[in-house]
Amino acid sequence: MALLVAQILHGLVGLVRSPVSATLPQIGSRLFLTWGILWSFPETHSHILVTSLVISWSITEIIRYSFFGMKEAFGFAPSWLLWLRYSTFMVLYPTGISSEASEKYCLRMPNKWNFSFDFFYASILSLAVYVPGSPHMFTYMLAQRKKALAKAKAA
Repeated sequence: MALLVAQILHGLVGLVRSPVSATLPQIGSRLFLTWGILWSFPETHSHILVTSLVISWSITEIIRYSFFGMKEAFGFAPSWLLWLRYSTFMVLYPTGISSEASEKYCLRMPNKWNFSFDFFYASILSLAVYVPGSPHMFTYMLAQRKKALAKAKAA
């Protein structure tokens, strides 16, 4: 998961077309959850929302990397994979985002890391980013979907 930082760097230096404004919140949130919450507080591992979180992230990445792998290896991706790449987010973003947002509140305070850095307030601040960030990410993906599916239809 930590290697996802490379996606942000690739966007910054222009190796990929993905805008940093779309990549940074997604990767930042995943890193905060993975390292800041799940790794730091093992008691969260058994929470039901961790299951939906991991399933949402996993399905998203399997489809995404399959799509890009096919395009790189064969120069194209099948239409069904294109459709999955640009349509499953409509279900997986809401389940992933709600799992992420809910997971931040599953920490019991105080905890072993709660000495000079108050994790509770960092989680509240992180959740504040979800208010403008979630609609931004969702509408960005809707625009990407429209563009990708229209291009495929025209071809």
